[in-house]
Amino acid sequence: MIYPIVKYGNPVLETPSQTVTVFDHELKKLIDDMFESMYAAHGVGLAAPQIGIGRRIAVIDVTFKEDPNAKLVLINPEIVRTEGKHTQSEGCLSIPDFRENVSRPNKVTVRAQDVDGKVFEKTGEELLARALLHETDHLNGKLYISHLSALKRDLMKRKIKKLMKAGEW
Repeated sequence: MIYPIVKYGNPVLETPSQTVTVFDHELKKLIDDMFESMYAAHGVGLAAPQIGIGRRIAVIDVTFKEDPNAKLVLINPEIVRTEGKHTQSEGCLSIPDFRENVSRPNKVTVRAQDVDGKVFEKTGEELLARALLHETDHLNGKLYISHLSALKRDLMKRKIKKLMKAGEW
């Protein structure tokens, strides 16, 4: 099932998500649906709040279906290590048509659980590091625009408010 993507302005995006404690068939189905929804929206990462579900679940595929082994499921992820710095254009499925340069660590290690609840660590660099940080931020109720200067963030929010008023958001 393809879920619609929740847009900026919906409170679920800025509310910390609930820890996942039950690892069952329903969770596996939700994760399959999340991958399907992410691919349909042409994204490389998707957090459960982006489909209106306030649970600590994220899916990532920085190859966008090119490498089936690159599919990554993060349940209850926590960032455990970061290294370096990298600035790159970043966007978000929940803030469509907006992109800004964001500085983030270039190498990141995350500790999370898989679909069966087994704890693992994953280290990523560049785009994968960015995706790990971006999706974990979502689960903490934080959007990438919080990493922008106050001026850039306010400009973006004003543009979005205009789109909302015009019924285009």
